Amino acid sequence: MSTREAPPVAGSGASRTPPPGTNPDAAAGAPARRKPSKPHRVPFRARLRRDWPLLLMTLPGALVLFVFHYLPALGNVVAFQDYNPWAGDTPLQAFLGSEWIGFGNFENLFSSNAFWEAVWNTLSITAFQLVFFFPLPIALAILLNSVMSTRLRSFIQTIVYLPHFFSWVLVVTFFVQMLGGAGLLAQEMREAGFQPWNIMTNPDTFIILVTAESVWKDVGWGTIIFLAALSTIDTNLYEQSAVDGANRWRRLWHITLPGLRPVIVLLLILRLGDALSVGFEQFILQRDAVGRGAAEVLDTFVYYHAIATGDYGFGAAAGLFKAAVGLVLILAANKMAHLLGERGIYSKS
Repeated sequence: MSTREAPPVAGSGASRTPPPGTNPDAAAGAPARRKPSKPHRVPFRARLRRDWPLLLMTLPGALVLFVFHYLPALGNVVAFQDYNPWAGDTPLQAFLGSEWIGFGNFENLFSSNAFWEAVWNTLSITAFQLVFFFPLPIALAILLNSVMSTRLRSFIQTIVYLPHFFSWVLVVTFFVQMLGGAGLLAQEMREAGFQPWNIMTNPDTFIILVTAESVWKDVGWGTIIFLAALSTIDTNLYEQSAVDGANRWRRLWHITLPGLRPVIVLLLILRLGDALSVGFEQFILQRDAVGRGAAEVLDTFVYYHAIATGDYGFGAAAGLFKAAVGLVLILAANKMAHLLGERGIYSKS
């Protein structure tokens, strides 16, 4: 006679495996875990009704950005053409009538020794200014922030901000009048019986000259961002550290510089992304005085070898190369900022 196995009795220690697809905690009597609910998304029309004043306010800036930055970017396509502006009566006809040559302009660009000399000069000036110019606005902002007299601080700010509004023509003229062969310094040295220094026409010291001009013109203006960052640091931190016995240098190292670090990293990333753009007017004004070997940067190279000669496809290839290098540098610098624990210019989260 066959016997049937009795079902396990509750409380006897026997367990039963819950059927697949059920929550074991729920089967055991524990409260089930709820999945986190998705945040409520406001419909597009509701957001438009809510934010239309802000959108209307940003519309002029967006139009300027589109017309003067994004729309001209479509012209980069001529970098792959032997573009001839006289191939048609209108720019569109000239574009359609120009011959497509693929990467021919890039081959000519990369085989040009003058191009690589201009790139080397540009990167050398950028590296030199990163070391001797970039830290100066930070130091000036810290010094101005330590001035207790509001009236004295405003006076110093006005003096150091003023050169920013001068054109490069005026800045170069000022340095010529001060340091040129017939300038004030040369005259004083001759009267004292010394041979005047060759400053404005010496290609060996040209990198120092242009850095000094940039410092005199823009170091005051660059302090504005760092002064704004210093204003966000809690003053209670300085008071508490002073009570704990920290001197001025300790407070600078452990409070001020960490408070400025996000802004420093952000501006450094932006400067690296613009590494191949050191200026145009400043260098073209002094190119004849010191020679092409010292003053030829990428912007002046494009002007003399593309715009002045009418080879617009060659110039577009140089500009596209410059943009590609800037993009790679800014992405690499931003990645390095993430590795150091900073947000950078953007982050995924």
